[in-house]
Amino acid sequence: MPHALVIGASRGLGLVLAEELDRRGWHVITTTRQGGTSGRPHEEALEMTDQAQLRALRERLRGHPLDLLFVNAAIDRGNVPIGEVATEDFTEVMITNALSPLRVLETLHDLVEPGGTVAIMSSEQGSITRNTEPGYDLYKASKAALNQLMRSYATRHHDDGHTKLLIDPGHNRTRLGGPDAPLDPEESIPRVVDVLEKQAGARTLRFLDRHGEVVPW
Repeated sequence: MPHALVIGASRGLGLVLAEELDRRGWHVITTTRQGGTSGRPHEEALEMTDQAQLRALRERLRGHPLDLLFVNAAIDRGNVPIGEVATEDFTEVMITNALSPLRVLETLHDLVEPGGTVAIMSSEQGSITRNTEPGYDLYKASKAALNQLMRSYATRHHDDGHTKLLIDPGHNRTRLGGPDAPLDPEESIPRVVDVLEKQAGARTLRFLDRHGEVVPW
């Protein structure tokens, strides 16, 4: 039975991802901010931006090797032109969307088995090439920063034997994506898991959408 840790699975894409892995026979550990909020049997408490909590999680999971470490966490502070973004909002979004996911990978890296996968939920909005329409400046910037930091991580850990993935799940109907988004997570996330399973063992960094197609940086 393969083992997975899904960071940020209280609701939305993370919760659906954990449930889909369950259906495919994975043993799944999840994290939520308070712990015990999703009703899942193997749930840990983690505020991802708190380094002390992250280190404590690392100690609790010592001796639990992982085949998949998946980080799913992001916030948005609305469609505000960058010149009007409050400094505290900029800092909060960048810490949550870009810095903290990489801290998770760095802290939990050694739990992942050789040949395992580390993955982060990114977004097409982090693609500089595809940024051709106005709006959501801060969110786009945070995802582009995430992608760049993941590239640096992959370079630093190039010889660890891990597959490294940035995943664009598409625009889904979640609290973050909004009620008018075109995609249903129950339909898009199984495709994401298809990609995770197909890419296992690739030992490279790729930025892919839910269909397994390359997203331009």
